Amino acid sequence: MKKARLKDVAVLAGVSQGTVSNVFNRPELVREELRERVLAAAKKIGFRGPAPAGRVLRSGRSNLIALVVDASLHYILNDPFGQKLLSGIAEVCDAEHIGLTIVSADAERRDGWSIESAIVDGFILFCITEDNTLVELARRRGLPFVAVDSGEVPGAGAVDVDDRTAAAEAARHLTGLGHRRIGILSLEMDDKERTGLVDEARFATISYTTPRSRLLGYRDAFAEADVDPADVVVYECLNDAPSVEEAIRVMFAPGREHPTALLAMSDTMALAACGALARMGLSVPHDVSIVGFDDVPEAERASPPLTTIRQPVEEKGRVAARMLLAGEREHRVLPTSLVVRASTIPAPSEKRSARAAREPAPVQDL
Repeated sequence: MKKARLKDVAVLAGVSQGTVSNVFNRPELVREELRERVLAAAKKIGFRGPAPAGRVLRSGRSNLIALVVDASLHYILNDPFGQKLLSGIAEVCDAEHIGLTIVSADAERRDGWSIESAIVDGFILFCITEDNTLVELARRRGLPFVAVDSGEVPGAGAVDVDDRTAAAEAARHLTGLGHRRIGILSLEMDDKERTGLVDEARFATISYTTPRSRLLGYRDAFAEADVDPADVVVYECLNDAPSVEEAIRVMFAPGREHPTALLAMSDTMALAACGALARMGLSVPHDVSIVGFDDVPEAERASPPLTTIRQPVEEKGRVAARMLLAGEREHRVLPTSLVVRASTIPAPSEKRSARAAREPAPVQDL
């Protein structure tokens, strides 16, 4: 069967080839009735439009944007946070009839081809380190880009939440319940995939904006409550169950004074910690209270339902996509809120004090 061509559509629709070209490349120039007639003719003979490469050369636009992630494709497609972010971006792309592709930093580390050769109109950079070469590659392309969860980037749009303030609110919730021995499950601090206990030397080398801001927020709340820094243990994890399991084994090792509460920098970590603690015979919240971050759908469905910081992940994606398409370069900070559920209760000493206050004093014989 002969391949359908643009001029075949023109003949069938009874219009010029220029009109058919405008329908596919500059539809706003063609009135709706005529546009629908041309599209119906094209569909009838199986014509899908001009070749993408040729369309880009003629119009200077690909009608495609790229989400650039400093992680593997498997991670961003399976992580609950990543799924919600993608959903928000895709919603705007659907509404604007724009395509979406994903560029993995893993590919960049292998051969650097993706950003330099991707045929797109702009980039959304997700969770990029301050000194990441991906930013320079995007600048070199001369295309607009918006950074998400990366802090303010000069000359580009940016979308974040106030991680420091949100983290402080999470920590204040625990200190307000009387917790003083607290463990922190930290997100990766750079792109080296290191795990382990965090000391001041490691803290000084953090290059990812999110974990640094959240650790600072936790510290703000601890200082307000006079929590001894020596009573706070920080463990850097990959954002997955095996890494969290190892962190829990270290924090709750025999002979070690255990935390009475945990602050997790993601709900994925918090939920994994619940499972790891259960396998050690410890109960959430009766033995250990836990606060997460993100409020993914699984947080509310968990047993017990997870206390967490709610951030508008899908809205982040929507705002980033709209800013990119509009060419905006401002820094947007979206609101967060603490959602208190059943995974946090007063610290053991606080529970004993409350129980004693409710029980009548014993009667003494005179």
